[in-house]
Amino acid sequence: MMIVRPNKLSNLFLLVCSFFLWVACSKDNNPVKDSDEEPEEEVPEAVYDETGCLYTSYTGLVMAGYQGWFAAEGDGSNRGWYHYQGPNNTFKPGVTNIDFWPDVTEYTKTYKSPFQYADGSDAYLYSPYDEESVDLHFKWMKEYGLDGVHMQRFVGEIKPSNAAGKRHFNQVLANALKAAKKYERAISVMYDLSGSNSEDVAYLEQDWNELQQTFDLFNNFEHPTYLRHNGKPLVTIWGVGFNDNRRYTVSDVSRLVDRLKGPSNKVSIMLGVPYYWRTLDRDTENDPALLELIKKVDIIMPWAVGRYDNNSYNNAAGTMVMDLMWCKQNGVDYVPLVFPGFSWGNMHNDPSLYHSIPRLKGDFLWKQVAGAKGAGAASLYVAMFDEVDEGTAIFKCARENEVPLNGPLQFMGIEQDLPSDHYLWLTGQAANWFHGESGYGSVRPDR
Repeated sequence: MMIVRPNKLSNLFLLVCSFFLWVACSKDNNPVKDSDEEPEEEVPEAVYDETGCLYTSYTGLVMAGYQGWFAAEGDGSNRGWYHYQGPNNTFKPGVTNIDFWPDVTEYTKTYKSPFQYADGSDAYLYSPYDEESVDLHFKWMKEYGLDGVHMQRFVGEIKPSNAAGKRHFNQVLANALKAAKKYERAISVMYDLSGSNSEDVAYLEQDWNELQQTFDLFNNFEHPTYLRHNGKPLVTIWGVGFNDNRRYTVSDVSRLVDRLKGPSNKVSIMLGVPYYWRTLDRDTENDPALLELIKKVDIIMPWAVGRYDNNSYNNAAGTMVMDLMWCKQNGVDYVPLVFPGFSWGNMHNDPSLYHSIPRLKGDFLWKQVAGAKGAGAASLYVAMFDEVDEGTAIFKCARENEVPLNGPLQFMGIEQDLPSDHYLWLTGQAANWFHGESGYGSVRPDR
């Protein structure tokens, strides 16, 4: 075998080659841009003209959730007695989903139900599919001082596979947008992810884009009361971080938030989260990604329904001050939830669940209002305007001696010695307080 020994000349040659190779590699790793190349442009922040907008911030407002999911036989929705009915689409005495009965005295259009009163007369119900019924609701909001509502939109019911559901919620939203403009009440869209899977969560973006086109949603003239916050239209996503084995993840919702906001941060987002979101325990999934997601949105609204009653409220509400502090430190607004009471005995065919959380003539509701105000909250979310299923409705409901018969079960009612509009009036008083009016405190106001 021949061995070639390097001489000085070959060593010099290798050294020169190595130098040029190093220079070439250095240029590749740190490329120098041609002076003619344009730098990458940053996407500018979305800016909306808010001329004519009546509600440019949630701060200082008291708004309620509006289900709008009821239907009546003959209302044109072809959904039967949807959400009034019980299992197997059955609606008759002893089989129903609702605990409270709406006071339909002022409605111009109602439908005869299969229920009757003790004197044998028929009991009637309304449908939000009818424009005049939704108009009446917004008329009440103005009369009693409620700032407006978040229109619930259940993702599982608006998918392409559920044409009837989508048609229903589009019609109810159309009714509400018209009435909101007429009575100058704030309105926004609120998506509920309950029952959804990962694909449904992703579909929400498509529906949101369709709503903007179908209703020209951000047109200041057509919809001057659509709620804005932080300079952007507000949309809510409810139901992330709960530890009840949902079929979608925090990551699914985080991706959705990124897509809805986009590079230009084109919308404000309120996130509906569990009550114990900050400590990631009890009703909350133990996933730190939830806190990172919350930091990306504009507002959070922790779900308080069923988390306490009048006796345990002070203990449970102690977390609110720390929640508010965390949100302030992380640049997120905080809207606490208040509710008048809770009852779902008919839904579960179990009389022991009637008045699970008693209303106490409004003492319970007012305790929460005062607690939120004392903790430093600037706004409220009221659950709910029309939720008679679980007995959280604040709108006009029949009193205890005015409800129909319900076979072996019964209907709950507004306390006998109170008017049917008592909780609507009390919510209006809460709005007055959050608007800055004086004369309110920890004691429920008298009418």
